[in-house]
Amino acid sequence: MEEFWQQVVTGIATGSVYGLLALAIVLIYRSTSVLNFAQGEMAMLTTFVAWSILQWGEYWVMFPLVLVIAAGMGAFIERVIIRPVEGAPVLNIIIVTLGMFAILNNVATWRWGGIPKGFPAPPEIEVTGIRFMGEGALDIGPTVVSYHDLTILVFAVAIMVALYVFFQYTPLGLAMRATAQNPVASRLMGIRVGRMLTVGWALSATVGAVAGLLIAPLILLQPPMMMGVLLFAFAAAVLGGLDSPVGAVVGGLIIGVSENLVGTYTPKEWLGPDMKLTVTLLIIVVVLLIRPTGIFGRRAMRRV
Repeated sequence: MEEFWQQVVTGIATGSVYGLLALAIVLIYRSTSVLNFAQGEMAMLTTFVAWSILQWGEYWVMFPLVLVIAAGMGAFIERVIIRPVEGAPVLNIIIVTLGMFAILNNVATWRWGGIPKGFPAPPEIEVTGIRFMGEGALDIGPTVVSYHDLTILVFAVAIMVALYVFFQYTPLGLAMRATAQNPVASRLMGIRVGRMLTVGWALSATVGAVAGLLIAPLILLQPPMMMGVLLFAFAAAVLGGLDSPVGAVVGGLIIGVSENLVGTYTPKEWLGPDMKLTVTLLIIVVVLLIRPTGIFGRRAMRRV
């Protein structure tokens, strides 16, 4: 039983990273109805930028600076690359994002090489005698949770809460929601739709950058580091509902826990741990057969 709970806790931490990247995917999909296949590579590139900054700066100086750089990159991509093909068929925009995927990966390989690099976890912070982050682990009942896993979970929850407050209670967030639901009506109401789309891409890139910074200490920093994470993030977004930020995080947690349990408890003579991705995706297929819009997705109503 102890092993079971240990795998659940570890899966929650891993699933939080999937959920963060899935959240970034959902933010773009809600505003443009486009799946950004370059989301993982955008996160990877900003993580390499963070690694370069760390060669001469402190972690907590690098962290906000990289988020600003990620937001600028997201805004630049929307204005320069996505905006010209905005009215094109969705397939055209998807091909553009696939092109960005290849370009960003090649740029990272050219600039930083393909040799894996170590990336530090967030350094220790102590507040009123209570320790946060850093190295080591914390005993919680029968399970042992690393401080980095706790950091990942805290960041995921904090970002989800912050985005909820932003979209529900701020004028900019409400304008972005209106743009996502009905761009034509939003223009008539005086909302600058183009600006809202730019903000959406910037926000998405920022959330993706946090996911990259948190996953890099676990899997090493290298150009293809986000490919597997991106696959699970897409699965999490689809499972939770492509129009639901909460669903993205919940879907990530479900996939993270399922991945760990399948890899641990599936007998090798049946499927084995190497088939955990297949089993996880099979679970998603079953869920989507029952509820095609995902767990938290909204059904579209159409008049005949």
